[in-house]
Amino acid sequence: MIIRDLYIEKIKPFIDKPLIKVITGIRRSGKSVILRFLKEELLERKIDENQIIYLNFESLEYSDIDRAEKLYAYVKERVSREKRSYILLDEVQEVTSWEKAVNSFMTDFDADIYITGSNSRLLSSELATYLTGRYVEINIYTLSFLEYLQFKIQRTGSHEISPRTEIEAFIRMGGFPVLHLADYTWESAYKIIYDIYSSAILRDTIQRNNIRDVELLERVVKFVIDNIGNKFSAKNIADFFKSQQRKIDLNTVYNYLNALEGAFIIERIPRYDLKGKEVLKTLEKCFLGDHAIVYAVMGYRDRMISGVLENIVMLELKRRGYAVYTGKLDEREIDFIAEKNNERIYVQVTWKMEGPATVEREFYPLRDIRDNYPKYVVSMDDFWKDNIEGIRHVHLADFLLMENYG
Repeated sequence: MIIRDLYIEKIKPFIDKPLIKVITGIRRSGKSVILRFLKEELLERKIDENQIIYLNFESLEYSDIDRAEKLYAYVKERVSREKRSYILLDEVQEVTSWEKAVNSFMTDFDADIYITGSNSRLLSSELATYLTGRYVEINIYTLSFLEYLQFKIQRTGSHEISPRTEIEAFIRMGGFPVLHLADYTWESAYKIIYDIYSSAILRDTIQRNNIRDVELLERVVKFVIDNIGNKFSAKNIADFFKSQQRKIDLNTVYNYLNALEGAFIIERIPRYDLKGKEVLKTLEKCFLGDHAIVYAVMGYRDRMISGVLENIVMLELKRRGYAVYTGKLDEREIDFIAEKNNERIYVQVTWKMEGPATVEREFYPLRDIRDNYPKYVVSMDDFWKDNIEGIRHVHLADFLLMENYG
C-alpha cells in the first residue's frame, strides 16, 4: 500500500480530540486504506493493539452486526476500561441507526472515534441529529496527478517518468486507486470504473434515497455527464426531458441531484458574481467525483475534453482545501474562482491555444479583474508559453504539480 500523506496529515491534528472523525468519499476512493494507515499511525504512537477496535462493515465477518444495538454490544465487550479506546468503523452506514451507537460511545466510553462512509448527506443528516458540533468531516478524493505518478513509480520501479507524457494517460484513466496497482487495458479500466459507478448509483443513491424510477435517474446522470463543465439548471434538465416527450418534476430533479451529490458521483459548483459579490442561485456547473467516469459511462469522446480538463482542475483545487466557484463578470465567464484562508486565485482552463480568438477568450476575462490575486490560464499546449499582463499560462501537468498557487 502507498501512503497518501495528504489525508493522513489532515487527520493527525484531530487524533485524541473530542470529535468524531468522519472520513467520506466516493466508493473505491481509498477510505478503507486511509483507515488502515490510521491504525498503523496509532500503533506507531505506542497505542496497544488491544485498544484499537476496527470493523469493516463490507466484510462478511461483521455482516451480523446490522443494527445499532448489536454494534454497541460488540464494542462494549472489547472497549478498554483502563485506557482510551480507538474505534474505527469502516462503511458504517451499513448498520441501521449506527448514529445511536456512536452517540453512546461518546457518552459511555473514553473513546476516540473514526468512521468512514460513502454517502455524505446520509452521514451528515444523521450526525447532525445526534452529534451537532461534535464531528469533523474529511473528504477523500481519488488520486491526484502527483499521487498517480507516485503509484506508477512504485508499480514500475522507474523514476524516468515524464509528467508531460503521463498526463495524457491520467486524463484517460482517472484516479481510482485500484486502477493504478496493476496494468490494465482501456477496456478493462473502463469496465472497473463503470462497476464502481454502478455500485455507487445502486447502493449509495438508489437504495439510500429509496428512488423508484431507476431508469429516469440514470438518464438524469447521463444528461449531467454529457454536459460536464457547462452551465445548467434543474429547469434545463426538465426542459430537455420535455423535448424528449418525458415529463419530470423540478423537485424530482433537485432530489436526484442531491442524491447523486451525496454519493460523491457529482460535484455541484455554484456561480459567483464578481461584480455583485454574491453567490448566484442559478446556472451552476456539475462535475464528477472522478473525471474518468465520463469515458466509462459515455465512451471515449474527444469533444468532451474541455469539460474533462475542467473536472481535473476542479478536483485538484478541492483536494487542496479551496472553496471553488465558477465566476461571472458582467457577461463574461471565469472557469474557477478558488478561495482559501482569505486568499483567492482565478483559473481558466482550455484544451489548446489554437489562435488569437482562443487567447482572447481565455485571457480577456482575467485581465478585467482588478485585484492582485494570482491568475492562471491552464492548457495542454506545449508551445505557447506567453504570460499576458501578469496572467500566467501553465501546462496542465505543471499546474497539477505546483507546490502552491499563491
